[in-house]
This record gives sequence, C-alpha cells and structure tokens, in this order.
Amino acid sequence: MTKLTKTFIDKATEPEKGYQFHWDESLKGYGVRITPRRLSKEGHVIAGKKTFVAQGRVMGKAVCVTIGPYGEYTEHEAREKARKLLQSMREGEDPRDAKKRDEAARVTLRQVADAYLNRPGKLKDSSKSEIERHVATTFEAWEHKPITAITEDDCRKRYNEMMTKGLRGKAPAPGQANQGFAVLRALINFAGRQYKKTDGTPLITNNPVSALKDNWVALKPRTTDIDEKKVGAVWHMLTTAREVAYNRDTLASIDLIMFLMLTGARIGEASALTWDRVSLDEDDAWWHIPDPKNSNPTWQPLSTQARELLATRPRVKGSNFVFTSWGKCGHIRDPRDMMKKVSDAAGTKLSPHDLRRTFVTVGVTVCDIDLHKLELLTNHVPKGVTARHYLKTSRLQYLLPEVQRIADWITEQGLIAKAVATGENVVQLRA
Repeated sequence: MTKLTKTFIDKATEPEKGYQFHWDESLKGYGVRITPRRLSKEGHVIAGKKTFVAQGRVMGKAVCVTIGPYGEYTEHEAREKARKLLQSMREGEDPRDAKKRDEAARVTLRQVADAYLNRPGKLKDSSKSEIERHVATTFEAWEHKPITAITEDDCRKRYNEMMTKGLRGKAPAPGQANQGFAVLRALINFAGRQYKKTDGTPLITNNPVSALKDNWVALKPRTTDIDEKKVGAVWHMLTTAREVAYNRDTLASIDLIMFLMLTGARIGEASALTWDRVSLDEDDAWWHIPDPKNSNPTWQPLSTQARELLATRPRVKGSNFVFTSWGKCGHIRDPRDMMKKVSDAAGTKLSPHDLRRTFVTVGVTVCDIDLHKLELLTNHVPKGVTARHYLKTSRLQYLLPEVQRIADWITEQGLIAKAVATGENVVQLRA
C-alpha cells in the first residue's frame, strides 16, 4: 500500500497484462485500477487506463464500485467520493443500488413505452397503436416525466378528469379512462421488472395506479346488436345500396359490412383481408386469419352468400386488398358513413363490433347453434377443456353448415323485408 497522490498516479506504470490495483494506505478500500497498454487498429500504442475505485463490504458481501477515470476526477475528488461510498457500505447500503435508483429516476414514461412496444413479437400492431395513443394523448402531460415521479394523487386526479370530462373536456369517457390506466399500469409494472436492485428485487415496488382500486368504475359489458326483427331491414338496405353504389370506397364499405354480418369477424381482421388469404373454391371456400387476437391462426368457412359476395368484388390492379380504398392504408378501415345508414335501418346506434354480436345472437337464438361452435367461428378460445384440447380449432371448414345456416336466415329476412318494402305478395284490403 502507498499514499495515493497525483504524483504517484502520474508515475505509475501500466502492467503488461491484466489489471493492477494500488490501494491507499490511509483510506482503506480506496484505490486506483490500471489496465495495460494496447494497440489501436492503426497500430498506435494507447496508454493504459487509470480508474478510481472503492471496495468494501455490504452485509458481508464484497462490493467494488467504479468511481471514474483519472482525468475526469482529480485525486482529491475521487478520495472524497470514495469516502462517502465506503461510509454508505458500512451503513449497509449498496452504492450500485443507489446508482440504479438514480438511473431509474431519470427514465421517462416515453422511454418505458418505447422499450415495451419494441419487444420483438410481443404485441400486435393494433395493441401498439392503442398503447401509443394513450401515451401520446391520455398521458400527454406525463410523456416526458420520469415514470417514478408519477404519484397516486396524479393518477386519481387524471382518472377523475377522464371520468367526468373525457380527453378533450367535452364528455365523460369512462371506457377510455379504464383502458388508459390499464395501459399505464402495465407500463409501470414493466418498468418494475426491468429495473432491479443488485439482489434482484424491483426498484419500483408500488404501482401508483393501484390507488384507483376503490375508484375504478366497473363498466357494463356492451350487448348492443341488431334486433332480430330488424336484421331483414338492414340486409335489404345493404343489398339495395350495393346495386347503386357510386364509387369504389362506398362499394367496399357496403361489402365489408355485409361480410361482417355473414362471418362475425372482427373489423380489423376483415378490413385488411387480402386475396391471397381467400379461397373461393366451390367445394372448399374459406378465408384465413393468420394473426388473430387470440394468436390461433384459423381458416374460416365461407357460406355461399359470402363466397358470392367476394367473387363479385372488383379486383384493383396493384392492390392485394379485398376491400380496397383510396386511403393511405389501401383498404377500408372504418366504414363510418355506411354504418350510420345501418344504424338508421336498425333503429339503434351500431358499431362494426355490434355486427359480430349480431352474428352470435342469431346463431344462438335463431339457428340453435352450440355456443362452443360459435366461439370457434368468432375466433375465441373455447372455455371447455374438451373443446380446447380435442376439437379442431384452426381448420374450421367442418363448421360450414353452421355458417350457412346463419347466412341463409339473414338473406331470408332480407327477402321478407324487400317484399314488404316493394309491396310484393301483399294483398290490398278493401275498405
């Protein structure tokens, strides 16, 4: 041991290989580490690096902490920092934990979200889009705030704002409030798993979103669908509108809605359908969902009505999408204008997902189809053990009779509605 001084460090020579430590005789655990010389790619000799270190014990375990390189730190500055580090070790605190806490304290919500979104193969594009939307809008004021600085009071205040005023302060948005804070909870939990102490315990031990447990509003599940008595009117309106559709996007919107009614598909799965995932073979007609919400790729059967609908769809040169659009993405994403007309015909406000519920309702209440078959046709994971492990859950062409039964009933109701609207088979009673 020797007294570490600027003069001693300047004169200290590099070892030929390995590390060489010089420990201070007056401050136990304070030293300098010297690495050997090396050659650069150009063949120049690069001097060994001299780095200040502090070594002690925390709860009986040896801990060596790098203070910093000589040059960035003077000997006096390094000695004073070593003194503080060694004192904290004697008090039972691992300086590496403190460093990690400091690093975590600077990580922002945006940085955590980017790390969460960029995990390969973990999230679907639709999920990424929803998470990004909430980070950039619902939590816009916190986007570049350290995630550890988000408090329980912050969460309560923002949740109440969303519940009473919504995102733009115009109307309550309880659904968006719940969804947004579910996203935030997942991001903070992710940060807790990513940033840990040296003993493996998480740095973030309390998720502030948990403070909303007593305030969280349980939303009633949506049950909106087309009333059975109105299905015919809706189908008649769509078939009539299809005959007079005046442009490509209008026709694509009509056909997409009819396809949703005939298949019970999710809007995202159907709208982005491409021709290479469709078979219009009369004996084996199907459409393929390669990356569904439940991660179980399926080949769904097509009824004769759905097959005819796709067969009469115009093919657009240079596009592989079935429901093409002039929009940037190349296909219809939200047939909003046509859905307003569907809502008018049904007598209630409807969303594309309500057409999916209509498919299931008709299948259960009118066509007497077993629920587990409808779960497969709507690409839900079957709840029963037997269904999950013994039924075919990907190649579903064997369920064509069930799909055909629903399609036949829908078109039959459309014909009845047409007859009423046009006066066919109606006998005028005499006064």
